[in-house]
Amino acid sequence: MLAWFDTDGRKDLPWQRSPTPFRVWISEIMLQQTQVATVVPYFERFTARIPDVAALATTPEETVLRLWSGLGYYARARNLHRCAVTVAERHGGELPRTQEELLALPGIGRSTAGAILSLGWGVPAAILDGNVKRVLSRYWGIDGWPGDTTVARQLWSIAEQLTPTARCGAYNQAMMDLGALVCTRARPACTVCPLAPNCCALAADRVSALPATRPRRTLPVRQYAMLIVHDAAGKVFMERRPPAGIWGGLWCFPMFQDPGQIDDWLAANGIRATTVEHLPIQRHTLSHFHLDYVPVRMRAERPTDRVADANSSRWTSPEAGADLGLPAPVRRLLDQFNPHDYGASST
Repeated sequence: MLAWFDTDGRKDLPWQRSPTPFRVWISEIMLQQTQVATVVPYFERFTARIPDVAALATTPEETVLRLWSGLGYYARARNLHRCAVTVAERHGGELPRTQEELLALPGIGRSTAGAILSLGWGVPAAILDGNVKRVLSRYWGIDGWPGDTTVARQLWSIAEQLTPTARCGAYNQAMMDLGALVCTRARPACTVCPLAPNCCALAADRVSALPATRPRRTLPVRQYAMLIVHDAAGKVFMERRPPAGIWGGLWCFPMFQDPGQIDDWLAANGIRATTVEHLPIQRHTLSHFHLDYVPVRMRAERPTDRVADANSSRWTSPEAGADLGLPAPVRRLLDQFNPHDYGASST
């Protein structure tokens, strides 16, 4: 694996240039459930604005969420911020060098801890991300879904036995690269794989069957109305979501599970609708459920004697709103917003 890495492994990803434990940590969190090509521009923007733990600890959470906006799984960003504050308070602003201390921090799991230790500090520690699980499952012919507790325990045992004491970071990077570049989920390049001569899955013609896929599950559906209300000047009303729940801490259009609540909300805020248009329902899938939402565009008159709390709600131009931390569906709706693009319709 090390010989293959020296000739064919990736060595010029942004987090590999001038690597530090902080840069390894940020990249590992961003890469969870997200492809490298998507992560690269986010990582570069994030680390240009926030270069180390101390900077992250003192950066407002809202700014962290804004830099994360569009990357999804926003609990990762909130945990990053919480973790940085904890590291600043308890570890002098430096990520710990032991697995036990790393695992005690918010948002750092066993594989992320292994990456920080091996890639950041040069301390021997195993990793087991999705790519490594696939390589080990195929090479050793391990049946079962890697997310199953018994299978995961077996894979961890193998990963820990194989991790070398010398060049542990290069070995771990090699395993991730092999899974990403050669031993891919679909159409793996077995003919150029350095592990092919002893691969159990290849010998048994089971490459496409391993690792086993996650058991099918039916995601529940939640339905919302999403209110895009704007005034005569073209400013839209946005509010910050509660810390817990859907898109916690991000800015969003008001959302209602019961569309009948819209009238009560308008009355409570002294807003009178003059034009209303219901747009086609759209779906956004999160990790645990489908979110079906109906954008409701509304031109309204708002009272001049009321000022929104800028920390929790605000009237903002679409241009300024785009600089807030927004979920991807809200960002798309805001990008498409045109206050003059309304047909005649009724509630």
